[in-house]
Amino acid sequence: MNRRMKIVIGLSLVLLLAFGFVVIRTFVDKPQEMVKIKPFPAGEYDPAVWGKNYPLQYASYLKNRQMSPSPTGYGGSNNVQKSIQQPEILTNFKGNPFSKDYTEDRGHPYAVEDLLETKRIGPASPGACITCKTAHVETFFKEMGWGYAKVPLTELTAKTKHPVVCGNCHDPATMDLRVINPAFIEAMSRRGVDVKKAPREQMRSFVCGQCHAEYYFEPGSNRVVFPWDKGLTPEAMYEYYAGKPFGFVQDWQHPDSKTPMLKAQHPEFETWSEGVHGKAGVSCADCHMPFMREDGRKYTSHWVTSPLKHIKNSCRACHTQSEEWLLTQVKTTQDRTWQLMHIAGQTIARAHDATGRAGQNPAADPASLAKARELIRKAQWYWDIVAAENGMGAHNPGGNMNTLGQAIDLAHQAIEAAAQAGGVKQ
Repeated sequence: MNRRMKIVIGLSLVLLLAFGFVVIRTFVDKPQEMVKIKPFPAGEYDPAVWGKNYPLQYASYLKNRQMSPSPTGYGGSNNVQKSIQQPEILTNFKGNPFSKDYTEDRGHPYAVEDLLETKRIGPASPGACITCKTAHVETFFKEMGWGYAKVPLTELTAKTKHPVVCGNCHDPATMDLRVINPAFIEAMSRRGVDVKKAPREQMRSFVCGQCHAEYYFEPGSNRVVFPWDKGLTPEAMYEYYAGKPFGFVQDWQHPDSKTPMLKAQHPEFETWSEGVHGKAGVSCADCHMPFMREDGRKYTSHWVTSPLKHIKNSCRACHTQSEEWLLTQVKTTQDRTWQLMHIAGQTIARAHDATGRAGQNPAADPASLAKARELIRKAQWYWDIVAAENGMGAHNPGGNMNTLGQAIDLAHQAIEAAAQAGGVKQ
């Protein structure tokens, strides 16, 4: 065999191997999402029905029922009271339902169950509370518009058969990603974004952001509003609230310091958006719902959990370091965030106490008291925007550290202003 023949045979083998690889990737490792399957009717929210067509996705969705701590010890899905580790919660949220019940979040399948069991909900609770708990909100909004937000919550939960399921994020006819929360659609529209025209990679975060976000209820109508008109940073949202939008002034008044307070609600989307992953175009699903393979099939995991539970498929899709190194890095960030968050919360609790005692002095200076209360309001907002966020610093390490640093400083300023107001010794 001459040299030319050897070269020809060698090239032929290379081409054959390349062709075989393409065939395998195209037909054997074909993503389930590409398989043509009969669409579901509108209003079909039962995940078990969807699971008949998408068994791998459904099996992974059922893992959301597992209750366990996170690999770093922060967060997890065990519904323990946060005030056990953070007793400052009882002081800082005094007079607010979160002082009665502030449990760790569980998975999507528990959304409605946890809503019905929490002590924060009562007979007078409005229907707006169900907005992010079920796919049935799509039906409620189609039937009543924002009118559903004023309907008694118990009336809507009686009509709710399923929690957060496939239909929250997928169009039943096309399987395309979609957003059904009207509050998110309206907030993005005010920011110049048409959610219906968003590319798929953005939708892989929008479907999460439609619920994992800060919000408030519009006075009178109970319409759910996201405070994003001035931006997504803690500073921008605080400035937005300072304008008393739609007449909204406060979530409650603290009974001791008499401060008009704001309560932050799980602002994961905002924190991620301003963090390194959000800025780099890494979607929520890239980390929390990575691609998996089983029996030669590629599918998106619907076990929405910590990326640290499947580092190989989530983190190491981009990062080349070892799993041990990556876990250590995240835990270090969360340890440091926890430390500063705890200091901030305790300092704010002292500020409430100092301002409350100063306010009891008949000779207290009104201007200094007002200054102390404004400082407390801002300090607690900055602390809470981190404390209420489920990443414990992982979504935006630098931003969260900066926010907590400001919270600590503002709380100390509040204590000093209270001392000046009422001559209280610190």
